[in-house]
Amino acid sequence: MTDHADTSPPSGQPIDPELLELAHQVFDLARSGDAAMLAAVIEKGVPPNLRNDKGDSLVMLASYHGHANAVRTLLEHGADPNLRNDNGQTPIAGAAFKGFDTVIETLLAHGADVEGASPDGRTALMIAAMFNRTAIMELLIAHGADPKARDANGVTALDAAARMGAGDAQARLKELGS
Repeated sequence: MTDHADTSPPSGQPIDPELLELAHQVFDLARSGDAAMLAAVIEKGVPPNLRNDKGDSLVMLASYHGHANAVRTLLEHGADPNLRNDNGQTPIAGAAFKGFDTVIETLLAHGADVEGASPDGRTALMIAAMFNRTAIMELLIAHGADPKARDANGVTALDAAARMGAGDAQARLKELGS
């Protein structure tokens, strides 16, 4: 994930290199989970939904790197828990991929869409099932994730788990009648 911001603002003038460096530092704060500094820079005027050149928001970066406190701080300062990156991925899907249950709990507590499917229809539950993350599966299902949902290719969470050899996930989804 790179942080090269678009250098052509709507005014058509190039962005000041010092401003680009500041943006890079703010993205690093999200990656490192520095909740206090994130709060401070947002209070000074940095947009809570600031995104890098790949469309990754501060919440996406903090989620992907497992920083629940930073995610909470950003959301409490107005960041969108469902803001997708340029690939259509959501913070909850990134946290499911990486296995960060406390981040998922934080996102859900602040209005994240439990389904939040990517453009191909893959949900966070499908991702958790693929990687045998049963605790995350349970959390998502408890918050309304549909174990019978299908992606654009008709694949369910059970199918995804089977393709990846995720035995515990398969067993749990079969118990649920998926």
